[in-house]
Amino acid sequence: MSSERRPALLVFADSLAYYGPTGGLPADDPRIWPNIVARQLDWDLELIGRIGWTCRDIWWAATQDPRAWAALPRAGAVVFATCGMDSLPSPLPTALRELIRYVRPPWLRRWVREGYGWVQPRFSPVAKAALPPHLSAEYLELTRGAIDFNRPGIPIVASLPSVHIAETYGNAHRGRAGTVAAITAWAGQHDVPLVDLKAAVGEEVMSGRGNPDGIHWNFEAHHAVAELMLKALAEAGVNNDKPRG
Repeated sequence: MSSERRPALLVFADSLAYYGPTGGLPADDPRIWPNIVARQLDWDLELIGRIGWTCRDIWWAATQDPRAWAALPRAGAVVFATCGMDSLPSPLPTALRELIRYVRPPWLRRWVREGYGWVQPRFSPVAKAALPPHLSAEYLELTRGAIDFNRPGIPIVASLPSVHIAETYGNAHRGRAGTVAAITAWAGQHDVPLVDLKAAVGEEVMSGRGNPDGIHWNFEAHHAVAELMLKALAEAGVNNDKPRG
């Protein structure tokens, strides 16, 4: 079957989908879970993501990125692989934090960034989640609704937040429970299968065997996520008759 006629796995993700044990990797790296899943399905992969993305960002990507528009007509399934950043603590509102990159002149931007780097680990234990849980669920529903409008009945899978031991966040993750509850409720209302990233990668991350940053994963964790993604996609209605190898 030619590449042009094969279905595509359309994945909206944050950096957890394409970072390995030493840093970021190209979207076609065979060791990251989106490619493992696509290979198992014998599909192409369209990975749309960026470091720090939340569920709000995938709404923007799905509605504004022409790559998403091009991929959707031939997508066999869609995966929402964000919500990790949503649940991480943010001493500043997300909008203000993201404005740091636009500060000018450069010396002032470096000073502000260094200052925030000092503040973040110290205030994270008492900070709220980067995106309020109800907003994470609302943006997921906006995106699901838009995709389903254009491709009625297309299989959709979402995820629950991973875990971390990152000193940059003061080892804090008090927002995870609220994000899990909100997304689980949303998924139950719309019959969207969920992949619990904590269940897949928790042992690797919490033992320190992942990326030294304490957030991203090793390749064993990517394989574990791929296994759960395949099960969730099957639950969503994706047939996988290709022998595993």
